[in-house]
Amino acid sequence: MVTLTIDGKKIEVPEGTTVLRAAQSAGVDIPTLCDHPHLTPYGGCRLCLVEVEGARTLQPSCTMPVSNNMVVKTNTKKVLDARKFVLTLIFSERNHFCPYCQVSGGDCELQNAAYHEGMTHWPLQPNWQPYPVDASHPYIILENNRCILCRRCVRACGELIGNFTLGFEERGAKSILVADTGIPLGESTCVSCGACVQVCPTGALIDRWSAYRGHDVALDSTQTICVGCSVGCGIKVFTRDNNLVRIDGDWDASINGGVLCEIGHFEPMTEKCDRIHTPMVRKNGSLKAATWEEALTAASEGLQSLKGKPRSSIAALISTRQPVETIHNFKQLFENHLGAALVTSTEEGYYTSFSSLAAESTGKPFEGKLSDIHNSDSVMVFEADPLKDHQVAGFFIKRKLPSGLKLLVIDKSENALDKAANKALKPGKCTYEDVFKALTAAVVKLGLAKGKTAIKADELHSLAEKTGLTTDDYLDTAYVIAAAERPVIVYESTENIASLKEFAALVGAKLVGLKGGANSLAAAQLNLDKSYKSDGFKAAFIALGDDELSQKMVKELESIPFKIVQASYASSATAMADVVFPSTTWLEQGGHYVNLEGTVQEAFQSIKPAEEIKTIGDTLIALSTKLGINLDGDWTKELYRRISPVEIAR
Repeated sequence: MVTLTIDGKKIEVPEGTTVLRAAQSAGVDIPTLCDHPHLTPYGGCRLCLVEVEGARTLQPSCTMPVSNNMVVKTNTKKVLDARKFVLTLIFSERNHFCPYCQVSGGDCELQNAAYHEGMTHWPLQPNWQPYPVDASHPYIILENNRCILCRRCVRACGELIGNFTLGFEERGAKSILVADTGIPLGESTCVSCGACVQVCPTGALIDRWSAYRGHDVALDSTQTICVGCSVGCGIKVFTRDNNLVRIDGDWDASINGGVLCEIGHFEPMTEKCDRIHTPMVRKNGSLKAATWEEALTAASEGLQSLKGKPRSSIAALISTRQPVETIHNFKQLFENHLGAALVTSTEEGYYTSFSSLAAESTGKPFEGKLSDIHNSDSVMVFEADPLKDHQVAGFFIKRKLPSGLKLLVIDKSENALDKAANKALKPGKCTYEDVFKALTAAVVKLGLAKGKTAIKADELHSLAEKTGLTTDDYLDTAYVIAAAERPVIVYESTENIASLKEFAALVGAKLVGLKGGANSLAAAQLNLDKSYKSDGFKAAFIALGDDELSQKMVKELESIPFKIVQASYASSATAMADVVFPSTTWLEQGGHYVNLEGTVQEAFQSIKPAEEIKTIGDTLIALSTKLGINLDGDWTKELYRRISPVEIAR
């Protein structure tokens, strides 16, 4: 620990702490523009200058580490004059016409800093040099006239996302923010994560969907989680008059640390127009608007006629985007009370069934956490494309590449991480079991095995030929993963889970499994991971919410005589239904979710739905009451009854 004095306050902080962070911990306010707590200190804006006893000149507090017995002053005349001068120069460089800026009036850090220093006008006139506005991106507008060259966006793109799309051209006052080699942002390698917009201190980068819809102080904020995939990112949802204004990543969320992807940041802003607002019942071949009572009666009568038969003819499917409370009630109603022949999720256990069976066979969890990726020095991505399906997990991998992370990809299909990989294996017409056998032989040949195996080194050549790859391909790959100190294997779903586990044990790697939807793991824990097999079903209940049913599944369900669908939006699934119940979207409901690493999180309602729209959970209770069924039980007990592939926090 280091002891120092800031503005007469004696404080103690860990060695390596910057003066700025030390001051903040002591409650001393030092203004800054280029600094951000989640980014590497840059020292570009010079607004955080402080006076350090013994130093010849003022020092940037954001980059200067503390030292023992250091004496710092943050509010001397010399410091205050320097701050005002720095702000004067920043305002003079570009065309900061505050009344016309969407972040003016409390949301702009530059404007707020000026007011804090008592500035009411420009001591120096701007240079009146116009800069181009880039509105080519579907979500983001780049306005260089408002840029202060703090490079927060550039650092966020590289350090948080690992994408390195943004950079600067020219020098000094002529510096201009560009994407890639100066192409329009909408045509660039931008992945629409929105990190640049969230860290921008001015109006240089704005979200076009929320611009001019209200300042932060006028908005309602709800801290919740995204249910776009099984990562379970923490988010803050901003609303006004019950309308969605924008979504930001929650910097304090332990899962994602503020990082979001397009699905969580921007896609919810582009709401579909075909919202279902009222129940519907099929009459004379056409769906007609109905009351809730009429729809519940039609649904209950259709299900009641099949209740109690020796072999029920009911199939029930539910989206994994639903809270675990709803999934539990769904299972109770259709499996325990109505005796449905099939009760499963719309994913049919595709992402979880193999790993769940593997956990049951060994009697214990075997997967690691997302933090294992943060701590790894080598990552093998096997038959998964995190940048496509679990983007934040993919960002965690990409952003470590500049610091020396070794990346391997094994996937027969094209993978978004192929170009970034040290080695990308594309096996031919063979099984992945053959691939793991060849990798095992290569590890043995290199003498890097950390366990025992029956496969011999001299089998490598024949195994490599069988997979359509060379022995060098396997030796190179095996060396990277087996020689690593903290290797991690990221996978999505595979029937070769036994071979994968054996190989991970051989090289001492931790396994991180990417699930499917937000509650894929919870659905699997409740045994709703069976595959759909047409078996002469007479009725089906499909609980979609704001999810979509695959066209393959739609075709499978078409022949069922009586279908009930609860959904937020009209689709081919609702078009073939006999009874349709309107459903809330993910922002209009709350509940618990279990993410891919077993963390149980609670989502909170951010928007109130229209009066005629109910959650799937409420609809199940209403339907149960109509059928004379009482739904009870504790979902938490059910959640832990089955051995999970990853330890679920209690």
